[in-house]
Amino acid sequence: MDEHLDTGTGWPDRTAEDPAVVDGAPPATGAAVPEPVADEEPAREWDVDGPDTAAGTEPIAAPQPTTRQRRLSTTGALIGLLLVLFGFAFVVQLRSHAADPGLTTARPEDLVRILSDLDARKDRLSQEISQLRTTQQQLAAGSQGRAAALDAAAKRARDLGILAGTLPAQGPGIQVQFVPGSPGLKAAVILDAVEELRDAGAEALQIDGGNGLSVRVVASTWFVDGSAGGLEVDGQTLTAPYLLTAIGDPPTMQTALNIPGGVVDTVHNAGGNVIVSQPGTVRVTTLHPTGTPRYAQPAS
Repeated sequence: MDEHLDTGTGWPDRTAEDPAVVDGAPPATGAAVPEPVADEEPAREWDVDGPDTAAGTEPIAAPQPTTRQRRLSTTGALIGLLLVLFGFAFVVQLRSHAADPGLTTARPEDLVRILSDLDARKDRLSQEISQLRTTQQQLAAGSQGRAAALDAAAKRARDLGILAGTLPAQGPGIQVQFVPGSPGLKAAVILDAVEELRDAGAEALQIDGGNGLSVRVVASTWFVDGSAGGLEVDGQTLTAPYLLTAIGDPPTMQTALNIPGGVVDTVHNAGGNVIVSQPGTVRVTTLHPTGTPRYAQPAS
């Protein structure tokens, strides 16, 4: 049962709760009057959108990055930039290699020949570097400097004479005989052969015709198609068959002529024939006539 007494007023009888109150009498002097219970503090509503600056409260400052964090951020940016540059260079390199269809479709034996050609060029350049270093040391050797300088000048003059076609030359090389087919042989084919041999390191060239005429091939030599199916070289009319003599490294020059789609294939496709021989030592004896320059003068 309910411990409170019904007073008829709807309020509980305090006499049942507080003995100090009897029949509605006031509490005795000195008796403790119970303090009213304070209303409970209403529940706070938290603002999840951040501090309300309009209400006067100061916003909480965001933590500032430390010096180490800034250094790590800068280092990360640099690493990212380097990776981007490395990727760009890698893609460019791949595209440059992929843009050469000749090597990708070449046969293994053709690749071996190309590598052999590159090795021969490297050895030749290494030998030239060694000779130039020896010459430099001799020129700087004090009392021997004058004699070494005279020897170097004489050798230089001989080399220039061979390259200019004003001196005869001999050495290892090859001989290439061109036998044209029924349509004849175009001057462009002979010019291609000369350029291939020069790229392969030929140092002296000479072409002979079936009519006994010969021409020293130098930097200014020109080729045109002659009348009656012949070939005109520097004003001289040569007839077939043609014999091209070149001084240089024989295996390298022969490889240059036999590359797929090169000179040999072009002549064969036109119904002609190309015969390449390596007789050992060959001689280039025809000389190129010298002239006096009209416009060029030595520069000081």
